Amino acid sequence: MNISFSRREFLFVTAASALSLREAFAADTYVVADTTAGKVRGVEVEGIKIFKGIPYGANTTGKNRFMPPAPVDKWTGVRDALEYGPSAPQTEPGSRRNVSDLAVAGAGLPQESEDCLVLNVWTPALNDGRKRPVMVWCHGGGFATGSGSSPVTAGFNLARRGDVVVVTINHRLNVLGFTYLGEPGGPEYSSSGDVGMLDILRALQWVRDNITRFGGDPGTVTIFGQSGGGRKVATLLAMPEAKGLFHRAIIESGATLKLVEKDQGTRVAAELMQTLGLGKTQVKDLQTVPIDKLMSAYFATMRRMNVDQMTMGFSPNVDGKAVPQHPFFPTASAVSADVPVMLGSTRTELTSSAAAELFSLSDADMRKRIGQLLGNGAAATIDAYTRANPGASPSDLYFFIASDLRYSGPVMTIADRRSALGKGPVYLYYWRWETPVDGGRLKSPHTIEIPFAFDNIKAATRLTGGGPEAMALADKVSDAWIAFARTGSPNTPKLPQWTKYNSTDRPTMVFNTQSAVVNDPIRDQRLAIFKVMS
Repeated sequence: MNISFSRREFLFVTAASALSLREAFAADTYVVADTTAGKVRGVEVEGIKIFKGIPYGANTTGKNRFMPPAPVDKWTGVRDALEYGPSAPQTEPGSRRNVSDLAVAGAGLPQESEDCLVLNVWTPALNDGRKRPVMVWCHGGGFATGSGSSPVTAGFNLARRGDVVVVTINHRLNVLGFTYLGEPGGPEYSSSGDVGMLDILRALQWVRDNITRFGGDPGTVTIFGQSGGGRKVATLLAMPEAKGLFHRAIIESGATLKLVEKDQGTRVAAELMQTLGLGKTQVKDLQTVPIDKLMSAYFATMRRMNVDQMTMGFSPNVDGKAVPQHPFFPTASAVSADVPVMLGSTRTELTSSAAAELFSLSDADMRKRIGQLLGNGAAATIDAYTRANPGASPSDLYFFIASDLRYSGPVMTIADRRSALGKGPVYLYYWRWETPVDGGRLKSPHTIEIPFAFDNIKAATRLTGGGPEAMALADKVSDAWIAFARTGSPNTPKLPQWTKYNSTDRPTMVFNTQSAVVNDPIRDQRLAIFKVMS
């Protein structure tokens, strides 16, 4: 069968294969670590101990579907932790595989499974009495797709560079992780709309209880994530049960102000049950529906309702219990208010997934599209962006405006609302460095921060170009992420002094070939986009 890969799919597959082969051929010896559930066997590669697919929660199938995660069953003997565990179900049955599934399959690794509560650890040492910072990665893909079992975000380089412990996790997604059944199902299902987030909470509890054995400090844990992973970080900041399980937070292009309201979650769940031919009183029957049938119904429901999954369905709910309020609406949640937060966005987030025609828009086409996005505010916004970006093409202006509307505007709003709490410091960045791939037309796309933060430039050459300029910037960026994980401040000697954010001066680290801290770097554009957002 002939399957053609998109640019991003090819990046995931080739990077996954290359890194897995490296680990296979470079493995020096097996290593064994203790966990509260039993012993696990990993490998040591160039001094870094690697454990993959460690279960942190019980099987989530059958009676555990839609239920909060339970502790993992203990085992005897030594359990192999040599390969990535399964990703959460996210592919429509009978359809072409999505990006994250290709990443897993491309490296010859396990594919999707409903039993997916697994995590991976990279550490410089075991049981050596050291207290290393711990960096827990929440993967992207909205709340619908993605995987922490992808070698694209392998923690090897970060662990070796910074003497830190890196953890990546898998958890329930989409219909399995975020279907609110509290209305039809009663108290037993009151947390069903947030079990994917409760999985992450369970993983953080595993870190608290086990990471000392892996050379880490459970009192110095950083949660970080990009896009949907950043949204997960934002949601954790609003969850009372998560308080104290992490001590710094990094939100990369994760623009979550609001989550799904309970009444909307109830409507989406009702649509799902109708698709499956189930009545309102048949909630328990959802736990026995075959997974392929359930996934097919989920995709059919999303198409029929035509809703934004980030804010309108199959994503975290403000259920009054696990998540008592929106993370940053109307103000920032005061839960974990003392935790330092670093966050930012890129200049052209939307180029990463744009259709080809968007790169060659006429002025009239650009104005029509912006008009569809902004309505009456379109003309004034286009004028402001044109003045701020002389010589920009109509396509450039479209990407600048659309990216700020969806990402940079909300991210700056989060910075304002979080800093207004007056407790933990906030550090804001704006990514201007442009990738040379695709002839440079992608500029600063969504996901560009990931390989720089992980110091994985060579593993992501089809996104970064892999050249010396990218390597030099990664040297600075990854050190800043490590410094933040260690101290709560991203300042390093390799970058200009990064000032704490405040809503008056708006100091912002602008990442580029020559990075600089600039007060309110896109002021006129910010004012224009804030006006249409209000």
